Amino acid sequence: MSDVKRSISEATSYQELGEFWDSHDLGEFWEKTESVEFEVELDASVAYFPIETTLAIQLRQMAQQRGVSAQTLLNLWVQEKVTQDSAPK
Repeated sequence: MSDVKRSISEATSYQELGEFWDSHDLGEFWEKTESVEFEVELDASVAYFPIETTLAIQLRQMAQQRGVSAQTLLNLWVQEKVTQDSAPK
């Protein structure tokens, strides 16, 4: 939680932050908040595809062994396959 300038909860970790807000309501601290403006870019899209349960379990295990998420590993493998299959033969 570096780069935190101010915190109502005064938490020093995400764990502490979660525990604080699990037992408090923002209404208790509304006067300590301030308005902010920000933009959200909604250009990114995600497509979902079904995958067999046993295959998903194996994917998660392999991803964990490699220290990446299952989503990252699956995207890398699909990208490799698409690149291979679209290369001129």
